[in-house]
Amino acid sequence: MTKETTTKKRIVFCDFDGTITENDNIIAIIKHFNPAGWEDIATRTIATEISVKEGVGQLFRLLPSTLERAVVDFGISNARIRSGFPEFLAYCKDNDIDFYVTSGGIDFFVYPILESFDIPRDHIYCNGSDFGGDRIEILWPNPCDGHCANDCGMCKTTIMRRFSSDDYERIIIGDSVTDFEGAKLADVVYSRSHLTVKCEELGLAHTKFETFHDIISAMRAEQKGS
Repeated sequence: MTKETTTKKRIVFCDFDGTITENDNIIAIIKHFNPAGWEDIATRTIATEISVKEGVGQLFRLLPSTLERAVVDFGISNARIRSGFPEFLAYCKDNDIDFYVTSGGIDFFVYPILESFDIPRDHIYCNGSDFGGDRIEILWPNPCDGHCANDCGMCKTTIMRRFSSDDYERIIIGDSVTDFEGAKLADVVYSRSHLTVKCEELGLAHTKFETFHDIISAMRAEQKGS
């Protein structure tokens, strides 16, 4: 690490589904209720044939709003927190690292699942939901700025750009299609699953992880080597 980098404040942008949680809650919800045609939409979204916003919106639109209680209950109860997450939050606090959740997930499960971890609400970015119509509609309160044309829905790079690279060492932790563009902007990438594959394809430096204990170890090693 360069001397210039060490003077920057470290900030973490952490994905939720498949990263903080062991499973992808959106896919788990849709798979559980199994509406006709969901597999094709999911496959096309992962393959980036359609945008994340379009894909996720289409998936939830397959479900009637009458399922609200069942969908919410399943979304909350189905999640399993990845090992080491509480310890990682403590590590960030102890080392003055800002921690933000940047999630393509939905408010009705993201907020309740994270409630016990004492993360400020304004440090959690995710999508919204509307059960008022015939079908479940996903809302997009964090759209792409003028620098992104990927129709992300919840645009992680837009959030990241609010924290200048001149002042911050930007660290991204993620696993999926929603993290690809953020990885290009980040100074440090911790990856697993689809994000690891994409980083390898793009030649982006990254450190693979399975648990948050792995990330803590890597950060400690980096500090010792700086």
